[in-house]
Amino acid sequence: MKKENTQHLAGVSRRSALKSIGALGGAAAFSSIPGFTGMVHGQTDEPVRLGFQVHRTGIGAAYGRWYERTTNAAVERINNMGGINGRPIEIVGEDDGTDPKRGAEVVEKFATQHNCDAAFGTLFSHVVIGSAPRAGELKLPYLVVSEGHHVASGILNRYTLQPCITDVKSQVQAMAPFVHDNLGKKVTMIYPDFAFGHDHRDYFSEAFARRGGTILEQIAIPPAETAFTRYFPRIPRDTEILYHVMVGPAVLTFVKELGEFFGGSGPALFGFIDSLEAVDMNSPGLEFLDGSYFWEGMPRYQQEGMLEFDAEYRAAVGVDANGASISDSRDVSTYAHMFGCWETLHFIRDVMTAAAGSGNMKQAMIEAAEGVTDIAESIEHPQGAKLFNGKTHQVFGHQYISKVEGNRLNVVHSTSIEDTFYPDEVDYTQQEL
Repeated sequence: MKKENTQHLAGVSRRSALKSIGALGGAAAFSSIPGFTGMVHGQTDEPVRLGFQVHRTGIGAAYGRWYERTTNAAVERINNMGGINGRPIEIVGEDDGTDPKRGAEVVEKFATQHNCDAAFGTLFSHVVIGSAPRAGELKLPYLVVSEGHHVASGILNRYTLQPCITDVKSQVQAMAPFVHDNLGKKVTMIYPDFAFGHDHRDYFSEAFARRGGTILEQIAIPPAETAFTRYFPRIPRDTEILYHVMVGPAVLTFVKELGEFFGGSGPALFGFIDSLEAVDMNSPGLEFLDGSYFWEGMPRYQQEGMLEFDAEYRAAVGVDANGASISDSRDVSTYAHMFGCWETLHFIRDVMTAAAGSGNMKQAMIEAAEGVTDIAESIEHPQGAKLFNGKTHQVFGHQYISKVEGNRLNVVHSTSIEDTFYPDEVDYTQQEL
């Protein structure tokens, strides 16, 4: 993927202007495009209806609760600024139970019962894979807030995009050199036994091997598992690094049992923050994590001198400097992921603004999204600057490695966007709309 500089040239047609969208920095970026002046206000006062596929129950419930809170904050902000094309956003929320079959049913309801203009919000990769084909069949723009490599791999369809959160393949490719060069050369991996975990298994193993490291063992754990000690004897004695990524309501149990098993004398630990999302770092039994490392999509603890718009975003979503609810310090957020909902809603606003006046809003929305390249760091995109690949429908951005020090996470390494690039595996623009 190559970074492109796109300029808006006077005198171009509306169609060519739509195709030339490059820099995404909020609705103002689109209002300056020739042919769009006067189109910001829509022809109707009817709300823009967005289907929010939310994991209210099932193993994704902790994420779903914070995705919903973030969504509500973003919608309030956008509506206070005039909505989309002069129309307010109306969120139609449906619980998918973190279940692929229910996910597809929810998508169908959005399209056939609720008359939604687009759908968004899905996190768990097996739910995305189960839901996205139905979105494509129904020609419903489906913007996922997931991390699996499902979109960019080419197995989905042109109506599915991942525009504001990076995927596992890009994340682990950027992480592997740090792990190899700073922590050790022999790794045992522990991961959940579904698509998201398989992406970690496959793509970290590849990236680590390219660096000259060795994967000693790969331990897959059922995602609904509630006890983990019986898996730990499979960890080879010569393991230098234990790479762990776990999800679901039992993550606190997982990290506590890990500490009890090793008793403070185990291998170095490198985890993805999924193993600690919504978990209080001060929980008894987590002392053994001190000195270990975690990947973070957006740093939970506010970092001095980093992320210009982080404080403003925290205030908007009701999160304090430690990543917990401002109303309850024990209520820890899923901060490394939930920014994706905030950013995706602003992305939807901007591409729908660009597509205003089209005879087929859904198709024009996809075309507008495919024209985006640069996404500037802003209050709309507080996690940092990004590059969107319109062919693969996948965004690329900065990654953060944090070290546990004194019961908090301090960023010790930030990658460049270029560190996360990999060759295109699909060109969705060649598919029919």
